Amino acid sequence: MPDGMIEKFKRGIAQLTELGLLLIALAIVLDILVVGDLPFFGGVVSELIALIDTLGENGIVGLIAVAIILWLFAKRNPG
Repeated sequence: MPDGMIEKFKRGIAQLTELGLLLIALAIVLDILVVGDLPFFGGVVSELIALIDTLGENGIVGLIAVAIILWLFAKRNPG
């Protein structure tokens, strides 16, 4: 693949990731503001809470996983 196509592909992936993060943030805000279950967004928040609980139960391994995830998000460059 030529370098230009790779860069376009990387930018597309970065934009999809950014959109996903914005949707997760929207789900959290809507879950806080709206009382009751939301069809799509309520499931996102409950899955996020379950993930945090799982990482918390794993002690140092969970801490290392969180550090790696944060490092990956800090290093990204949406281009």
